[in-house]
Amino acid sequence: MELTYTDKQKAFREEVRSWLADNVPAEPLQTFDTEAGFQAHREWEARLNAGRWGMVTWPEELGGRGCDLIEWLIFEEEYYKAGAPLRVNQNGIFLLGPTLMEYGTEEQKARILPKMATGEEVWSQGWSEPNAGSDMAAIRSTARLEGDKYIINGQKTWSTRAVWADWCFGMFRTDPESERHRGLTFILVPLDTPGITVRPIPQLDGLPGFAEIFFDNVEVAVENRLGDEGAGWAVAMATAGFERGLMLRSPARFQETARRLVELYRANQSSADQDPAVRDAVLRAYLDAESYCLSTYQTACRLNKGGKIGAESSTNKIFWSELDQNMHATAMSILGARAELLPHAPDASGVGNWLDGWLFAQSGPIYAGTNEVQRNIIAERMLGMPRR
Repeated sequence: MELTYTDKQKAFREEVRSWLADNVPAEPLQTFDTEAGFQAHREWEARLNAGRWGMVTWPEELGGRGCDLIEWLIFEEEYYKAGAPLRVNQNGIFLLGPTLMEYGTEEQKARILPKMATGEEVWSQGWSEPNAGSDMAAIRSTARLEGDKYIINGQKTWSTRAVWADWCFGMFRTDPESERHRGLTFILVPLDTPGITVRPIPQLDGLPGFAEIFFDNVEVAVENRLGDEGAGWAVAMATAGFERGLMLRSPARFQETARRLVELYRANQSSADQDPAVRDAVLRAYLDAESYCLSTYQTACRLNKGGKIGAESSTNKIFWSELDQNMHATAMSILGARAELLPHAPDASGVGNWLDGWLFAQSGPIYAGTNEVQRNIIAERMLGMPRR
C-alpha cells in the first residue's frame, strides 16, 4: 500500500499544525474527571470551535469545515503530535454527532449540534444497565409515551462523563411486551430534568469518570426521540459502529503512544536490553500501531466512496483495545518497580503518565462492547458460524 497525500491535504496539515502550535495550552489541563478539569476542557472545546476545529467533518453551516475522513485522520495525527487536550465531549462529537447526521431531523441538527460543538452541552452515554452491559438487547429501562412526552423509569450505569455532563443519549424500552432488540427507542435526555439522580462511580484512581443515572417518572419531550419509535436498535448500531470502528479511537492516539514507548525504551536501554522480549514487544507495538493506521485509512477511503461500517468494526475494537493494553504493559515492564510511582512522586522522573494509561487500558476490552461479545459478532456475522 502506497499512502500519498494530495497538495490540498498537505496544505490542510500545515494549517492544522500552525493553529495548534499557537493555541494548545502550554501546560496540560487538569483531568476532566475533576470538576475544575471538566470545565477547563469545556473551555478548550469552545476555543477549538472558534477556530472551526471542533469537528472538522461537520458541514460548514454547523461550525465544521466539511472535511472528508482522510482530512479528519490528518487532523487527528497533528492533534496528538501537538499534545492537545483530550476531548471531553467525545461521546457527543464522535458518536452522537455522526448518528444525528444520519438519523436526526433538520430541527434536531440545528438545535443540538452547534451547542455540542462549542462544549456548551456535553454528552454522556446511557447504554449499560445493571443487567444489560455489552448485551444491550437486554435493556429494561422503560419510556412510556403519553401525549407529546415520554415518561422514563429505570437505571443506567457506567455512564461516561455523566457526573458533570448536560445530556445523555441512550435506549429505552417503549414496547413493554417486546423482547431483545425489538421495541427499543433511542432518546436524548437533559440531565437536569426533574426525577433524574446522577450518582458518581469512582474509577481505579478514585476519580469519578463514570456515574449511575436513575430515572424516576422523568418527562422527556417526544421531539427528543432520534429515529422512529421502536427503531432504536438500528440507530444504536450506527452509533456503536462509529464507536468501535472509526471515530472513538483514531489511530493517531495509538501511534503517539507507540512513539512515546520507543522513546521510553531508548531512555532505559541499559535495563531494557536485559530482556530481548521487551525489545520485541516495543517493535511489535510500533508495527501494530502503524498497521491500525493503514487499516483505518482503508476504512475511511471506503466510507468516502459511500460504503458503510459493518460487523468488521468489531475486529477494529478488539485490535485497538488489546494494542493499548500491550503497549502500556510493555512500558510497565521497562520501568520495573518505578512504574508504580505517580507522576508527582519524588523519584518519578521519566515515569510520565504510564501508570494512569495502564490503569485506563484495562477497561479497553470492556467498554464499547466487551471483546468477548465482539468475537461472537465476528463469528456469527462475518464468518457465518452457528450461534451454538
